[in-house]
Amino acid sequence: MKAIVVTDQAAGTAGMKLVERPEPQAAINDVVVQVHASGFTSGELTWPSTWTDRLDRDRSPTIPGQELAGIVTALGYGTTGLSVGQRVFGLSDSYRSGTLAEYVAVEARNLAPLPGDVEFSVGAAVAMPGLTAWQGLFVHGRLQAGQSVLVHGAAGAVGSMVTQLAREAGAYVIGTGRAADRQKAIDFGAQEFVDLENDDLEGAGGVHLVFDVIGGEIGKRSAGLVRTGGTLVTIAGPTEARPADGLAIDFVLVSDRAQLGEIVQRVRDGRLRTNIGNIAPLDEAVAAFNPTRRISGKTIIRVRP
Repeated sequence: MKAIVVTDQAAGTAGMKLVERPEPQAAINDVVVQVHASGFTSGELTWPSTWTDRLDRDRSPTIPGQELAGIVTALGYGTTGLSVGQRVFGLSDSYRSGTLAEYVAVEARNLAPLPGDVEFSVGAAVAMPGLTAWQGLFVHGRLQAGQSVLVHGAAGAVGSMVTQLAREAGAYVIGTGRAADRQKAIDFGAQEFVDLENDDLEGAGGVHLVFDVIGGEIGKRSAGLVRTGGTLVTIAGPTEARPADGLAIDFVLVSDRAQLGEIVQRVRDGRLRTNIGNIAPLDEAVAAFNPTRRISGKTIIRVRP
């Protein structure tokens, strides 16, 4: 099969290439998926799990990519809940070979059925951003109707999902980002927008929940935007600052079939739109992984036409 591999952590994307690799076999509780569309996270080449296994043993060359949509072609021993020929979407395990390939072996529990009226590219684009938004808002942030949410990067792949899900839940949403992102954030449902380079961020304070995807100095300042007893959730790493009498939660998403089902149902109903900024074929995945221009939204690799 064709696959993108990375061979050298120090080389970064310069060590990435398209090669032929053996097709994967399904282990216990696995399925093998014929990948039709795949997604990746730009920071994957910095993750320890890209280069070593859970026992810290080198596993390069490795196949990056975590998001996928495709068709089940084989079941491992003991696998239940999915069937051969079924359309699925979801996430792979970051410690195993990834999804920038024609086939991938994935634990069945990490996947959910993909309805026939949802395109593969949409399934791949909604899996990780959708789960991140869902878990940050409802599992960790415990968002309730009538509360206010400040969403950093509201025009991005994750931020646009956060904005839409928060609005649907009855929250008042303030988005942030660059000046050029204002209209896009509003189109996704933000009721106010703060230009992080020119506007007064502190003037938007007093919210129940901040959802941070940026970290750094913005992450530190974000704790002061939360009202007493509120919550700061972040996917940008641990933060030193904490809201007054509140919570600061740094989380990593986990795959959840039921939540994926909730998310894709909202896509089908028109309540949730994906934010795809670029679609490229597998043989252009290296360039897509290292773009020469800023892409606003998710990059999807179309593995099959």
